[in-house]
Amino acid sequence: MLRLIPVLALLGLSACLTPRPRPLSPAATLPPLALEPATFGGSVSLAQQLAFAHEADPDGPRTVEALLEIDPAALRLAGFALGQRVFSLVWNGSALEEERDPRLPEQFQSRQVLRDVQLVYWPAETLRAALPPGWTLEDGPGHRALSHAGKAWVTVRYDGEPRWRGRAELVNAAEHYRLTIDSRPAED
Repeated sequence: MLRLIPVLALLGLSACLTPRPRPLSPAATLPPLALEPATFGGSVSLAQQLAFAHEADPDGPRTVEALLEIDPAALRLAGFALGQRVFSLVWNGSALEEERDPRLPEQFQSRQVLRDVQLVYWPAETLRAALPPGWTLEDGPGHRALSHAGKAWVTVRYDGEPRWRGRAELVNAAEHYRLTIDSRPAED
């Protein structure tokens, strides 16, 4: 029975990651981001609780504990369900290394996770410089929006300053999910 619990947790996580119908507009295909870790502009080590809610998942949100470290050399992210590591990512600016539990669904895409982390935490000017033509990033106190053709496809709301402290909520209208991130320094 104890071996079944992590499997059930992974199945719950997969429910929010199952493929959904593609958006009607090609503009809703979000630009990939793969910025070098040094462009973050510092170092941070965070303990996080991530809650994923997909609009087609009536049983959401699904939660995962995570540890995130960003320094000039690398971004490292590890996710845990019921105390067991289910994935880890290391991005050094040129290669994305991934370890994943074999039960983690294929729909869990490391590049999308990297994109979301960078959309939430990277400096606005760095993000703007990496966006393809037609995409804009609005950034102000407590919020951020990634837009194309006048429509905000991704919005982020922040409760804390600096933005990696406290709660951040990313709403992805293109891929139909909400990600709530509760962060605190890992030393706390």
